Amino acid sequence: MVALRPVLMIIDDDPLITDTLHFVLSKYFEVCVAESHSQLKSLLRQLDSPPALALVDLGLPPTPHTPEEGFKVISELLTHSPTIKIHVLSGQNDEANVKRALTLGAVDFIAKPCDVDKLKDLLLNALKVQNVELNEVKVEQEHGGLLGDSLPMQVLRMQITQFADSPFPVLIEGESGSGKELVAGSFHYASKRLLHPYLSVNCAAISPLLAESILFGHTKGAFTGAITAHAGYFEDAGEGTLFLDEIGELPLELQAKLLRVLENGEYQRIGETQTRKSRARIVAATNRDLRAEVRTGKFRSDLYHRLSVFAVQVPPLRDLGEDKHLLREHFIAFYADQIGQAPFKLDASAEASWLDYHFPGNVRELRNIVIRLIAKYAGKTLKDKELIAEFDLSEPESSGEPLNLNDEAGMTAQAQRHLQRQTNVSLDAVLKTWERAYIEAAMKITHGNLSQAAKLLNVNRTTLYSRMSMQEET
Repeated sequence: MVALRPVLMIIDDDPLITDTLHFVLSKYFEVCVAESHSQLKSLLRQLDSPPALALVDLGLPPTPHTPEEGFKVISELLTHSPTIKIHVLSGQNDEANVKRALTLGAVDFIAKPCDVDKLKDLLLNALKVQNVELNEVKVEQEHGGLLGDSLPMQVLRMQITQFADSPFPVLIEGESGSGKELVAGSFHYASKRLLHPYLSVNCAAISPLLAESILFGHTKGAFTGAITAHAGYFEDAGEGTLFLDEIGELPLELQAKLLRVLENGEYQRIGETQTRKSRARIVAATNRDLRAEVRTGKFRSDLYHRLSVFAVQVPPLRDLGEDKHLLREHFIAFYADQIGQAPFKLDASAEASWLDYHFPGNVRELRNIVIRLIAKYAGKTLKDKELIAEFDLSEPESSGEPLNLNDEAGMTAQAQRHLQRQTNVSLDAVLKTWERAYIEAAMKITHGNLSQAAKLLNVNRTTLYSRMSMQEET
């Protein structure tokens, strides 16, 4: 499916809504509609390039009365296309759902019913912002634009300088939204390969059926539809850099062929007996724990060890201290100029809250918060209350230290911060969240063994099963 206009993906199971949106928005976008998460996956594989925009309803089958499936769709879309601009269009618009969606990476939340013309303007503006960001990323990569004075950022920049000219692969690990793509480009532009191509392929965004052809190429007539010969990414990269994003999504059968390229540079186009040689430097990235993937048989051990000759960790934003202020000011200056709005400021209390917030969505979340605040408070000085309204404080904060249940003073201080920052706190909901977290952790540690998990939690098996059933019902 080749799209001449920007692709807008609408994920909603209400045909009245999708038909209306399709009629109005198809004048501006190539509109694709999916009614469920599974249908979305199928559509994404048919696209020649990732969608630029998405409208996501939270209430999707098989659980349309809860937002969980919608949250999964947001994560799926961002894995498929990290630059996509997602707007949530949903009737499940209570505060917790709004903040969770924005933390996951959505740029805005629009309650149903909505003004379609206003929605169209929001999407067109998001497209402008996206185009500006794509240019900004390229400029930042070319000029080593990894901002931050904290020790983790200094270490990261030092590693890039050390490993940039090595021919060996680099594995970039880090949480979603932490900036792995920027780090990958920095490796290329800091190296002697900078005059050669820098190509990027998202392994999550290519169909497993076409992945081999996309990476290695094919000859004319190699398969149905192969009407001409096609060079793959390895060939097109030449002596430059090939960035394999979301490497954990690569099918197992292709992992063996990738390993061969990494070991001796050799590969073949589909339908060809001639062995070709790749001279490209491979940089890969993942937000998955590939060691865990290896243990479960989802990722080859030999490929993991080959990819991680040099492994770098992109630090989460919560570990960067004062860099949170530096990044905020950078994005304020950039977007205020691009959008043509006056920058906003924070008062002293808001500054403290900004520094204290843990940013679970990392730099992506910080950037989206800045864009929303410029739109709402251009030229103003924000107070603490106005700022905190943008934060997702539903998850317990982590200081990185093990939770000490005997430290009543520490737990009381955490509870106090939670109550001060969030309105309408439900004690029952808090207790259920903690219980669910410990049950899920125990089940993961014991690989789903109910008896062992019960022992770990010091409850009997029947009690644990009963509590799990109650959690599912709620």
